[in-house]
Amino acid sequence: MNTDATAADSRTFLTLDVDSGTVRFRRATLGDVAGIVRLVAEDPLAAAREDLTDMAPYEAAFAAIDADPGHLLVVGELHPADGAHPTLVATFQLSFLPGLSRKGSLRSQIEAVRVSDSLRGQGVGQEMVRWAIDESRRRGCRLIQLTTDKSRQDAHRFYERLGFVASHEGMKLRL
Repeated sequence: MNTDATAADSRTFLTLDVDSGTVRFRRATLGDVAGIVRLVAEDPLAAAREDLTDMAPYEAAFAAIDADPGHLLVVGELHPADGAHPTLVATFQLSFLPGLSRKGSLRSQIEAVRVSDSLRGQGVGQEMVRWAIDESRRRGCRLIQLTTDKSRQDAHRFYERLGFVASHEGMKLRL
């Protein structure tokens, strides 16, 4: 797989060659919201909580994310080798959180990591998470964290291969 983090288009963060073309990662735009929601809803654990018929709440959330420099919503578009129209195939959100712990260090949180089933096993997820780690370092973060559902054993192995350690027990309270 060829990777290029210094693509000619300054809006492109990362470029990856895959079997069916090239995936280009960039900051998400409002026009990407429906595609992001579709990717999230493809996940069996998330499907029941998403509503593809009403984009208004997602667009409001996008506006809040996009307006805050402490958040970066990224999408990956597949540009097919045959020149067909690009399609959204990957996404994640990277948030930068200031805190007083760890001597007042900045940490990042990676959320909603999704790669289309059609690209699984081609290194797309690995390269986008590595880019998120590098970007977190570049911004001065001392720690990057994530949560993943306890049932996702494959995801646990994936993140462990990238150096993540299951050091804490995450908890949630549905409101």
